[in-house]
Amino acid sequence: MFNPTLYFTLASKAYARNLQYRGAHMVHNLASAMFGFMYASIWIGLGRDHTLGEYGTQGMVNYIAFTQAALWITSFISNGLGIPQSVRTGQIALDLMRPVHLFSHMMAKEWGQIAYQFAYKSIPIYLLYFFVFSLRIPDQGIAVLYTALGLFGASYLSICINYLIGVSALWTTESSWLYWGNHALINLLAGFFIPLEWLPGWLERLAWMSPYPYLLYVPTTIYLGNGDGSAVWGTLFWCALMTIVCLLSTQLLRRKVEVQGG
Repeated sequence: MFNPTLYFTLASKAYARNLQYRGAHMVHNLASAMFGFMYASIWIGLGRDHTLGEYGTQGMVNYIAFTQAALWITSFISNGLGIPQSVRTGQIALDLMRPVHLFSHMMAKEWGQIAYQFAYKSIPIYLLYFFVFSLRIPDQGIAVLYTALGLFGASYLSICINYLIGVSALWTTESSWLYWGNHALINLLAGFFIPLEWLPGWLERLAWMSPYPYLLYVPTTIYLGNGDGSAVWGTLFWCALMTIVCLLSTQLLRRKVEVQGG
């Protein structure tokens, strides 16, 4: 039975837990901001001799600033949503016995962390870039709305991907390679650092056959005014598909645990 109060409590506790480490997380913000400055400086240097397509130099700086800030809520998700650790300790058996679905349970806790990272990482980093690079914001409110929907969907997709990575821990003794492989694919296929249309044609087509463009490229281009808000329908499609896959994988996970003795 759906219990919104329970899920809100799980999310709020995850949010509160992260508040205890705000000082340490400031170091993460500084490191992330430094990487963003490096990437922006590279494009500023390239822009002196090249037009950089429809983006232009300032457009690419805006692109890098937005993707760098969005990474914290669309890509930097807990490894396997904590399921691999739960499998190693045996906690997974108790998690499956709880009167709440494992997927929604883990997702609720992760939403709390995403909310924290949005408030204490994404926003501060983007504000820093906003004043340093004189970034522009969308002229139309509808673009902001589509961007928000795109980012929300991107966060959900990332939760689903990491849930599947976590579930794989039932079949392998080490699933961290999937986590880092996922990050590599994000760098390559999600449009981080390089817009998808600048990739080789075959690689761009491959990217659009996956959910990765919807993690960064789609919300970024909508925000910058280079993309169409209708692309959010693609995000919704992948959210629905990944939800089905996550629910089916949970059934397989239950059978696996039962076969191993519960």
